[in-house]
Amino acid sequence: MTPASDKQVTIIRTERGLTISGTRLTLYDVMDFLKAEYSPKLIRNKFNLTDDQIKAALSYIEANRDRLETEYQQVLQTRAEIRSYWEERNRERLERIAMTPHKPGQEALWAKLEEQKARRAAQQ
Repeated sequence: MTPASDKQVTIIRTERGLTISGTRLTLYDVMDFLKAEYSPKLIRNKFNLTDDQIKAALSYIEANRDRLETEYQQVLQTRAEIRSYWEERNRERLERIAMTPHKPGQEALWAKLEEQKARRAAQQ
């Protein structure tokens, strides 16, 4: 068996998009955090990547910045469309659930929850 450190880290195209080999992490995920001004070290730690994996990802992004930016914008658009679809699809169901009466004996729990929601809303 070959140790993982001997393997060449590459960027491969999968059905999910450009992916760091040996992971399910796409370059678009890395780009999300780069755009949020995370350091490469924080990104590496967040996704539990090796130094070679983060270097390969950053090198690929830098070398193909224009093409990747176009793909990234398409990914963001697709994400927004998917989110909108599911929000719309579940809106009616969530409204029905919200209108369902609470189980007897849980009034104190619901009052505490509503109090916490109000505090959170006031902080925003």
